[in-house]
Amino acid sequence: MRPQDVVTPPAPAPAPAPAPIAGRVEVEQAEAALVEHYPRLVRIAYLVLPPSLGRNRRVLTAHALAQRSLPRGRTAPAGATDAMDTAIPASRRAPGDADPGYAYVRGRVLRQALDAGLPLRRLAWPKRSQLPPLLPHVWGLRVFPRSGGADELALDQRLSALSGPARAAYVLRGLEGLPDAEVQQALSAAGVGDPRAALAEADGMDPAAAVESRGGEGTEGTDAEGGSTEVKGAAVKGAAALLESSEFDPCSLQARPTDLMRRRQHGKAAVVAAAALAVCGALLGLPGDGWGPDGAAAPPYARNPAAESALDPARLTLVSATAWQRSSRTDFSVWPARGGLTEDRALLRRALAVWARPGSAVQVSATPGTPPGPPMGSPQLLYAGEVDQARVVLLHDGLRVVRYAEPKDGTGGVALDFARTDGADAASSAAIVASRTDGSVRYLTAPWVRKTSVRDLLDPAVGPRPLQRGTDGVTSPLSSPAQARDCRSWDVLEVRDETAERLLTDLGELTPARLTSGPPSAPKDVTGQAARASWARTACLLPGVRAHGVRSVNSWQYAQQSLPESNGTAAWLCTRAETWRGTGSRVMAQFQAPGAQAGAPGAIAARAEDSPSCGVRDPRVLAGVLWKSQAGHWFVLAAGSEQFSSLATSGGVDGSAKGHLLAVRAKEGARAELNGRLKDGRRVGALH
Repeated sequence: MRPQDVVTPPAPAPAPAPAPIAGRVEVEQAEAALVEHYPRLVRIAYLVLPPSLGRNRRVLTAHALAQRSLPRGRTAPAGATDAMDTAIPASRRAPGDADPGYAYVRGRVLRQALDAGLPLRRLAWPKRSQLPPLLPHVWGLRVFPRSGGADELALDQRLSALSGPARAAYVLRGLEGLPDAEVQQALSAAGVGDPRAALAEADGMDPAAAVESRGGEGTEGTDAEGGSTEVKGAAVKGAAALLESSEFDPCSLQARPTDLMRRRQHGKAAVVAAAALAVCGALLGLPGDGWGPDGAAAPPYARNPAAESALDPARLTLVSATAWQRSSRTDFSVWPARGGLTEDRALLRRALAVWARPGSAVQVSATPGTPPGPPMGSPQLLYAGEVDQARVVLLHDGLRVVRYAEPKDGTGGVALDFARTDGADAASSAAIVASRTDGSVRYLTAPWVRKTSVRDLLDPAVGPRPLQRGTDGVTSPLSSPAQARDCRSWDVLEVRDETAERLLTDLGELTPARLTSGPPSAPKDVTGQAARASWARTACLLPGVRAHGVRSVNSWQYAQQSLPESNGTAAWLCTRAETWRGTGSRVMAQFQAPGAQAGAPGAIAARAEDSPSCGVRDPRVLAGVLWKSQAGHWFVLAAGSEQFSSLATSGGVDGSAKGHLLAVRAKEGARAELNGRLKDGRRVGALH
């Protein structure tokens, strides 16, 4: 382990952009650019294509557009973007593009993607890009990019509301990093009639709304239009990071089967004659009663009664309102069916059908380790009702909780969310996210929850605020820290049942995470003033475990250290996030110096993933930092849990100490290896 310096070094200056190259584009030059930048060109086409095509067709069309973007002749002007290459002079090439071959191919991809979004007209001959691609083609599978997080989903929704030229302007500006003047040139070369209007429409989409808080901080400055240059630049960089995420990568794909029922119906007429002949021949060759080698197994593509019953809303499991009071289990299996639409068979049938075979237009998300497949049998209905502007259905099949949501005004924009919940108890099954809108979240609470309220983790001295609930158990909206762009507050849900008060926080998933405090052997709910004060400086570190399938987060102080030169007393904390799947836990060792502003997060001294440290199996932890005193002197500080009998550093700083605390004088920028010896004589390294 190398102690982490509390002082963050400045980032290196970016390399200057290469100079532009003028001239004509040879076929070999365009082909080389296409092969070298193929993933980026396909990503541009995927982002500019209209979302109404569906993700499967957008992926295949994006690949087709990129693959047929070579010039038809031996040469083409460097700035040309169409088959009529000679109509656009080479001087129209974007001056920021160093490779004319790449600029040419990108222009061809951009023009075809914009043409694909034009509506078909009866009297007009359709363009090639408006028709489904012949190649590449995938039979029997739907392919689509991997699902991203809440930020990627929000950006995709905003892009879908833009016109094709505005999406192209946003992509050229955010992904390609072109200034507005070059964006206008590229759009004009691609056939856009009014590039300025496209840029204005792209400006209307607030890029900071899809960027996390770290991309929006900066000092004040004003550009030529009167806007904040640093804030705008940070927002564009954040948008570029989202545009380069796996949500919009059509070269890294997931595969799912197509509509199996429809495939079977279409193929049945074609194979019925051959199947009849094969069956007759087999029966003639079999003795006795005609049993084949598969015994009593059903023939291929036979109707499965168990699978069909899972799609029947009449067979949904309904639990009585008082079942949880008599059951030996207290988890999602004893939740009653609630909501005003539990008798809406049409809604329930749609929810079950989408769960079994989600279409290409359905936004599907699943926490890590959660299988997104169809139900194994008739699931349990937890809720069906209207929440905000959507109709929501919550289902449970023993392993997962599934949320189906469709807008009130139609069936477009359907969402399907999966969350693993096996092994849940009364604490981890106290609430489910029912809705997220406009930076707020609503929860459906368990039937044993008597009272709900809201606490701000960053202000431990302030008491809880009441939170109203409807008769169906759905709470009023509260601010969601999972969607916040800064960490000025961290609202959590406080629930009270017959035995305890518990804190639950939204980490961008279907199930909120339970917050606890105390040693790993006996974690407790965050109820005391000391525990809340400790969490006040830990809450802003929770984004590091967001959207990771987290079940609970425990934070405990494993050491206190008197700082050299009478600089006060520092606290060492270990924060561990446990997951529903049991693996992939994340651990952070935290150094909290005295005198920091209230709510300011501590410095992360070390972190590890999928490690037993700081947990029930291995409660010990050791970490260190490079710290600067008020007098300007540097020290290597280290602290271990009570299992350590001595600590030592080597490498850049040599020193040792008995006990589980260490402070050694060092130089600025020093690096040292840290290790400790346990009371049983074993030697253990630091957390990493």
